[in-house]
Amino acid sequence: MAGKTSGKSAMSTKKTTTKPAAGEPVLLSGGNPQIAKGYGDEPVQAYIAAMPGWKSDIGRRIDAVIERTVPGVRKAVKWNSPLYGVADEGQGWFLGLHVFAKYVKVSFFRGAALDPVPPGTSKQKEIRYYDIHEGRFDEAQFADWVKQASQLLGEKL
Repeated sequence: MAGKTSGKSAMSTKKTTTKPAAGEPVLLSGGNPQIAKGYGDEPVQAYIAAMPGWKSDIGRRIDAVIERTVPGVRKAVKWNSPLYGVADEGQGWFLGLHVFAKYVKVSFFRGAALDPVPPGTSKQKEIRYYDIHEGRFDEAQFADWVKQASQLLGEKL
């Protein structure tokens, strides 16, 4: 029959996903790298290397500030987010990172106790966020928050 259509709308298109090269992590919604759960520096560095665009540089700067500020910091990746804690495993985690489309979110798990309190609020009363947008990273303030946060009892995640 001439003029018969397949029944599909002219607007419908096949959804395509770009597959990463072998060994490269998948970027989830907003560009957050999908990194397997792991403990130590290696999975955190893999996450940072996979952060898209300018966010990878910010990730390296964040990691360097934390290492300078908290000697012997403990690191892990859980739930596709790097976590940082004090060397004593009983102390818990004080900070986490997550990539979004336009910024990198730093979560201070006891952020309400920091002075000054980080600007981003949470539904959970103790958590505060610091959203880092391209070209707007206050490294000195961040280092001060990291120092304070590392001295508080962390989260058991």
